[in-house]
Amino acid sequence: MKIEKKNLGKKIKITKDLKIGQNDFFFIGGPCVIENEKMAFFIAERLKTITEKLKIPFIFKASFDKANRSSLKSFRGKGLKQGLEILSRIKEKLNIAILTDVHETKQVNDVAEVADVLQIPAFLCRQTDLILETAKTGKAINIKKGQFLSPYEISNVIQKVESTGNKNIILTERGFSFGYNNLVVDMRAIFIMKKTGYPVVIDATHSVQKPGGAGDKSSGDREFIPVIASAAVAAGANGVFAEVHQDVKNALSDKYTQYPLEKVENLLVKLREIYKTTNGK
Repeated sequence: MKIEKKNLGKKIKITKDLKIGQNDFFFIGGPCVIENEKMAFFIAERLKTITEKLKIPFIFKASFDKANRSSLKSFRGKGLKQGLEILSRIKEKLNIAILTDVHETKQVNDVAEVADVLQIPAFLCRQTDLILETAKTGKAINIKKGQFLSPYEISNVIQKVESTGNKNIILTERGFSFGYNNLVVDMRAIFIMKKTGYPVVIDATHSVQKPGGAGDKSSGDREFIPVIASAAVAAGANGVFAEVHQDVKNALSDKYTQYPLEKVENLLVKLREIYKTTNGK
């Protein structure tokens, strides 16, 4: 299978004031899940301060529900109604773009009322009805490439979105399954997916997961987050996606792979320099 190289001048509309494309470096970040409103506001405000200081376009990410947890007893979040209310207040008070997941077609319209970017989770990237319903909102869509999908196959998902007339698409690499409880990232995937003309993001935190590695939960290797992020940006990634927490050891979800909030600024400085060097800016 081959992806033909398309026009790289596409700009994806996030908000009326924010557009991103393959000539931009941007950051998507926030907690894995909304644990409580105070925590979500704190992280969002801190990340806004950091990215404004560094002049890096920023999209805040947080999930109202983690529908694919390993165990029934795992914390899932605040749910659709309360979660969207919290995200709406963060958006209004901090004036930042919001990204969150959709898991079912019945959630789409409610989420689209609040979120600027609707995210298709990796496990659901082949769910045609969900993709079409999400695309019909006209909002920007972040498609996370499934752990079971080659980068060439992402063109099939793109075609589903584009069939509705929606071309506000972001593509995210988050690793490929290799054996049991492990993921690997093939940097060729960045190059391949960029041929679509759409901006490509590296999910640096989920890429270091070990799915189900702790038995009733996923584990992972947090120390490799800067390695994956740096390599992907050098390979041509336009954006970096990172789940961030101010107390990683006590995070209620993905505590092994969320990145410490206090280290984000230094990491973004490094990644921005790599991006500038790679792109001659």
